[in-house]
Amino acid sequence: MPNNAQESSLSSVLVTAGEGTLHTEQDSSLQLAIAAANAADDRKAADITLLRVADISTLADYFVIVTGFSKAQVRAIAGSIKDKVEEELQRTPIRTEGQSEGSWTLQDYGDVIVHILMPQEREFYNLEAFWGHAERVDFTAIDQQRMASH
Repeated sequence: MPNNAQESSLSSVLVTAGEGTLHTEQDSSLQLAIAAANAADDRKAADITLLRVADISTLADYFVIVTGFSKAQVRAIAGSIKDKVEEELQRTPIRTEGQSEGSWTLQDYGDVIVHILMPQEREFYNLEAFWGHAERVDFTAIDQQRMASH
């Protein structure tokens, strides 16, 4: 539930389960994941994927996985996510890894872990397959709902 006016007015979204069923979900972790995905989209990230891993992992509630096509773009996406999440939700990453190298940057917010990878790293590590039992959050449905609410 939003606790201040700056948080997203989006209170529930569709989540696609592995079996293709839909249900609504509401929580601050999802709001953070959505903010990160929107910031990545603003920087032209590709293949934006949100995975709900809360039921299968103690690492986080959500993973946000995105592709940047150059080290500079990976860094720009990471900066945009950090700025947007801090501005909208007053949260900063607990830890950031890979920022200086630039081919895979990880931002750990505790309940949400953001992976920003270049195509080669994304294909090699294949996080979506590794976390194949996770629910995929339909980012396009979220984005359409967000636009309709404005």
